[in-house]
Amino acid sequence: MDIESAKIIGMALVVGLGVIGPALGIGFIVAAALNAMGRNPEASGKLITNMFIGIAFAEALAIFALVVGFIIKYT
Repeated sequence: MDIESAKIIGMALVVGLGVIGPALGIGFIVAAALNAMGRNPEASGKLITNMFIGIAFAEALAIFALVVGFIIKYT
């Protein structure tokens, strides 16, 4: 195996494994927010705002994994 193949496999592993956690986190965040909105519809404004903030933080972790993958591939 040459170095380029190792870099591609490394990038695939880092990005693939790095986005599993944020994907599950976003799913749990949205599920919990929808459950809370179903129980208390008057609070949906605050819940949606907090839900999007939580999604942004979870998505930032996936972007970090992508950046690390690109660093592995192109260095």
